[in-house]
Amino acid sequence: MTSIMKSVDVDVPVRTAYNQWTQFEEFPRFMGGVEEIRQIDPTLTRWKTKVGGVEREFDAQITEQHPDERVAWKSVSGPEQAGVVTFHRLNDEQSRVTVQLDWTPDDAVEKIGSALHMDDRQVQGDLDRFKEFIEGRGTEDGAWRGEVR
Repeated sequence: MTSIMKSVDVDVPVRTAYNQWTQFEEFPRFMGGVEEIRQIDPTLTRWKTKVGGVEREFDAQITEQHPDERVAWKSVSGPEQAGVVTFHRLNDEQSRVTVQLDWTPDDAVEKIGSALHMDDRQVQGDLDRFKEFIEGRGTEDGAWRGEVR
């Protein structure tokens, strides 16, 4: 299993960063390789990705969610992965978004990519694009503030 932990500081309040992050169907706007996400119900999402020419579809279950603090998930089909995104208030107008992701590379290409830290660069790039996306908007375009325990 491979573990990744990356962070980015964003110039928006923690509530804004969290609210935008709960808009899973918007992820393709800032996540490389993510072609589509459909929210099936409040805790189930269906992902369609294309990375390195390999297309995949899988489902992910939100296992824990606390507004302005964290969203955790695990895959329930497809590639084995689990992770958590945490939101930290730096001050009234800035917050830190941290992603911790554990995943198991499936094939030789994924194993080589992981060994070369391409997955680390992908996660950091996604966070950097999230920063650009949310700061450029200045506000979230929706929110789901429900609790999942």
